[in-house]
Amino acid sequence: MINKDFCLSSYIAYRYIFKEGINFYQGMEHKHFKPISDDQKIGVKTPEDIDREIQKQFDNLYSRHSNIGILLSGGMDSAILASYLRPGSHAYTFTAHGTDVFNQDAARSDHYCEKYGLIHHYIDISLEDYQQIVPIVMKRKCAPVHSIEPQIYKAALAAKSDGVTMMIVGESADLIFGGMDQLISRDWTFDAFAKRYTFLEPASVLTNPDESVKDLYESYRLPDNKIDYLKFMDEVFSIESSGSYLNAFGAADLDYYDPYARLVMTDQLDLKRVRNGEPKYLIRNLYALKYLETPIPNKIPMPRPVDMIFKDWKGPKRKEFKNNIDMNALTGNQKWQLWCAETFLNIYESEKD
Repeated sequence: MINKDFCLSSYIAYRYIFKEGINFYQGMEHKHFKPISDDQKIGVKTPEDIDREIQKQFDNLYSRHSNIGILLSGGMDSAILASYLRPGSHAYTFTAHGTDVFNQDAARSDHYCEKYGLIHHYIDISLEDYQQIVPIVMKRKCAPVHSIEPQIYKAALAAKSDGVTMMIVGESADLIFGGMDQLISRDWTFDAFAKRYTFLEPASVLTNPDESVKDLYESYRLPDNKIDYLKFMDEVFSIESSGSYLNAFGAADLDYYDPYARLVMTDQLDLKRVRNGEPKYLIRNLYALKYLETPIPNKIPMPRPVDMIFKDWKGPKRKEFKNNIDMNALTGNQKWQLWCAETFLNIYESEKD
């Protein structure tokens, strides 16, 4: 089924098209990321359990790959995974010339590489990279993409040139171990969660928004205007977020592996601990075991330099977008979504013509 208005509205609201079988144009078919089934996951209860089960996974990976690399930020998740790599392995950290968005990552990742004898590479991200890479990752996805995809793709190409055959990422730890502290910070009402989670309201920027995209939330509605936000995160966020890694690495033709994605907490997540300032408490404790000499870092999402790159962008010009959008009221990531959506439409429709 072809429905450009629905696809555009879904991307603007959720950063992906949440219904399979509905596409922008004829001949295009986007696919969803398929999470690992529950019966394939390994139960963990303590930091020591996580340590043991991740080590087992690395032992298995090294039986098949001699050159394993890692996307290494300054956060806990990838820092822990770096400790299982063999000395001489390649680690890739993002930078962006002219901005300090990656400064914390650079300083911390330097320490992690020095501690474990990893070869450290910096991957600089610029507007030119976005312009060159975005068409590649969009073509594979058959849709506009997440702002992390171009930089993941660039890092993947660098890793391939270094002979890496498997890349390690720690993307799933936030979702599995209670790292999404802002989104699980309270028991939301239905309307408040929908407003909080929507990345950009389609009606505020599109000339013909499809209101049916709001149906995504209805599947998780509970009595008394409540919402099952934990289930929503497990199902919706996991598809949107992990799908970005799958697409970017797939476009670069490089395998990747997330050891956290194979784990599940056997005890119920202690929301009280998370809400009292201890998100990912099991991961925090494992980090403390691995890095006795280093304070536990605060949780930060993968940075991307969109605030700097799109600071002076004037906004979309196509007819699908309103012509009076207040660009100063938008974040860098929201500007990225508009730019990426317009770029996608321009590329596809020019090829079509």
